[in-house]
Amino acid sequence: MAAGVIERVLIVGTGLIGASAGLAMRAAGFTGRIDGWDTSFLERAAALQMGAVDGVAADREAALELARAANVIVLAVPVLAIKDWMRLLAPVLQAGQLVTDVGSTKLEIVELGAQLFGGDDKAVFLAGHPMAGKESGGALLGEAGLFNGAMWLFTPTTTEPTSIEKEWRKWVGFFGARTLDMDAARHDELCAWVSHLPQMLSTALAALLEDRFGDAPEIAAIGGRALRETTRLGASPYSMWRDVAMTNTEPIADTLLALEQRLTHVRENLRTPGLREEFELANQFRKRH
Repeated sequence: MAAGVIERVLIVGTGLIGASAGLAMRAAGFTGRIDGWDTSFLERAAALQMGAVDGVAADREAALELARAANVIVLAVPVLAIKDWMRLLAPVLQAGQLVTDVGSTKLEIVELGAQLFGGDDKAVFLAGHPMAGKESGGALLGEAGLFNGAMWLFTPTTTEPTSIEKEWRKWVGFFGARTLDMDAARHDELCAWVSHLPQMLSTALAALLEDRFGDAPEIAAIGGRALRETTRLGASPYSMWRDVAMTNTEPIADTLLALEQRLTHVRENLRTPGLREEFELANQFRKRH
């Protein structure tokens, strides 16, 4: 493998993020080959038809053969599947190759990456997480501009990046994304607060309303924008969030407990100045952000 040169890419998982990554590379001027693999025939076919990939593997063994020839392998599947693919790839790759991911949690992935990759005769691993997406997934929703202006987080395990890592970071910048490096544990803690908690809150509220009112027509009539915005994330499927909950359980549980306590405080102060103080704090946060 030529050091620092990316001529072939394999995207494992050609759903929303994977297909968007392929489209973003093309839009940014990548002239090499992009192959793809997905367990879903429909996702593979859609990504190929859209031009997100140049070809698709027929099965997992064929995908591993493509991985051997790729400079960069992008794991764009759920977190537990990312870990499975890391174990599959480690024995068949070599020095000069890069494995990176787009998983929503990082600590377990980084710890496994440190065990499997790195060293003079092994591929390198760079954990990543683009803070971009939609409520629904699938290649057909992919777009080249999905990462434009988004933050692409990295949680590296080494202090001195290799040439192929530097090259991949450049391409992420070409996508229009901003980048930020942070510790994996800190990543999972912060994402629990700013991403995972909002999802769980929206899901719980939408489920509560469904239990309480079902298809009552009055809800649609009077709910309005506030209800739509607050429950928007509730449209996300369980399949997108199962692995996040399973691999970031403690930080998410901590945020939910803190929210429970805060809601209790609000409930107990509905007729006291304490409620005004909550609104003032909330207003201050919105002004800052």
